[in-house]
Amino acid sequence: MVNIFFRIIFSFLLVLLLLLLLMNDKVALGQDGDPVGSTQGGGGREMVPALFIFGDSLIDNGNNNNLPSFAKANYYPYGINFNGGPTGRFSNGYTSELLGLPLIPAYSEASGAQVLHGVNYASAAAGILDITGRNFVGRIPFDQQIRNFQNTLDQVTDNLGASDVSNAIARCIFFVGMGSNDYLNNYLMPNYNTKNQYNAQQYADLLVSEYSRQLTTLYNLGARKFVLAGLGRMGCIPRILAQYQMDRCSEEVNQLVMPFNANVKTMINNLNANLLGARFTFIDIARMFEDLLTNYRSYGFSVIDRGCCGIGRNGGQITCLPFQTPCANREQYVFWDAFHPTEAVNIMFGRKAFYGDQSVVYPMNIQQLASL
Repeated sequence: MVNIFFRIIFSFLLVLLLLLLLMNDKVALGQDGDPVGSTQGGGGREMVPALFIFGDSLIDNGNNNNLPSFAKANYYPYGINFNGGPTGRFSNGYTSELLGLPLIPAYSEASGAQVLHGVNYASAAAGILDITGRNFVGRIPFDQQIRNFQNTLDQVTDNLGASDVSNAIARCIFFVGMGSNDYLNNYLMPNYNTKNQYNAQQYADLLVSEYSRQLTTLYNLGARKFVLAGLGRMGCIPRILAQYQMDRCSEEVNQLVMPFNANVKTMINNLNANLLGARFTFIDIARMFEDLLTNYRSYGFSVIDRGCCGIGRNGGQITCLPFQTPCANREQYVFWDAFHPTEAVNIMFGRKAFYGDQSVVYPMNIQQLASL
């Protein structure tokens, strides 16, 4: 019942939450009351004023909870908050552990000074195209997520002033993980006519044309530092293995998404060249995942073809149900459910994205981007 494949993103938050300013009477986005270089609870150096997150189910930490949507994870065993209730997160990663920092709040719940730490606008079932994910009813497509960011920006600007906000926003990181649903919950769905309208290259061209427009809109709102996650080996997730009744990855599905990743890399080069002051970084999830599947035992995994929590073939025919008991040895699994990776994979990929070389993150890693 959960939507999307995986975007290895909560992982990135584990190493990306390089946040913020907590002051006494006045909390200000990027102001000098708590200088950059001070430390937070986790002892990490604050490298950016805030983190703004856009994406789909792996990053949705509650925005869909109050929507009339089938794409929710506000039930056990998808996560527990400190009051003992379900969090609404699809990922089973605990993003505050590495740096000892609070989670970025969901847009649907953030208010007041909370937004100065950054905001999570992600929505399960969301895509680059507005029509994507309609089989799950309620969702917040990327265009609407951007409009929600503009609402946040207006709120902060009213409180702090345009000049201060503009300078701070230019130093913030904008993390975007989009595109998986445009394949899994659009192109590959029988109730969509998309596959009959476009071949793989044509569809990738359409998606990346829209993606470029959307990212340029964020740039025009003041964003300058972007981290974009590419699509992974979608043909290897338990849901696809179960659907196609295969014992190995579906190369048909893997090949389908390759033009998208190629187009995004070209787009990044163009945007870096043509948007003054913009810095776009691409995380090559496909390459990371290929390495993981080839060398999974050396990384400490033993199960690569089924979800830790799910029902049926490969644990992927029906994804993790409310109160279902997951596997006892989740650290040995690559996949948590039919679509999403485990926390162990998230952490590994996140560290590669933060510290890695140009073979996996291009043209610079996240640590380098944050330091600019």
